Amino acid sequence: MIDYRQRLNGILPRLSREKAPACFEDKIGPLLVGLWARDYSRGVPDCDLLETTDSGFSYLFDVETERLVAAWGVSRGKNQESRAVIATRMKGHPLANSDVYHRGHAIAHTLGGHTDINLVPQLGKINSGPFRALEKMAVSHPGSLYFTYWRYGRGKNQVPVAVEQGLLCPGDTVCSFELATFEN
Repeated sequence: MIDYRQRLNGILPRLSREKAPACFEDKIGPLLVGLWARDYSRGVPDCDLLETTDSGFSYLFDVETERLVAAWGVSRGKNQESRAVIATRMKGHPLANSDVYHRGHAIAHTLGGHTDINLVPQLGKINSGPFRALEKMAVSHPGSLYFTYWRYGRGKNQVPVAVEQGLLCPGDTVCSFELATFEN
């Protein structure tokens, strides 16, 4: 598990709502990408990491293993787009909703996350349960930075072994940080 607090402690106590957008883009985003890339490449030294964006969210993808490593972005509040829009795109994704795994969104649909690169095999009991707490908090706090970092075992398995889920919520004078980790 990455020690986010150690790296963020020098930034968050001084991060106000007013300064947050620029800080998320200029400092915290690059800091997180660096942490994820270093951690991930320790287990997958021949990785080929690519950063891309979709609908205002960013994704770190390993082209070599064809899997999502991390997703992050700033909450714009509740996404009003109907799930019917994405339903046809999800049908072709492996691991149809089953008793064990779901096609989980790295960035929740309620936050504006779409499909394709944003879908990850996730334990149903996590996806439909405790994972939703930080997603809901991100939806209810526009301007907060939400992220997921997907951890994999050795090899090229498409199913993550764990996920780290975080939320940075800027306030008037300080930014709070919530982190949850789930085995997958």
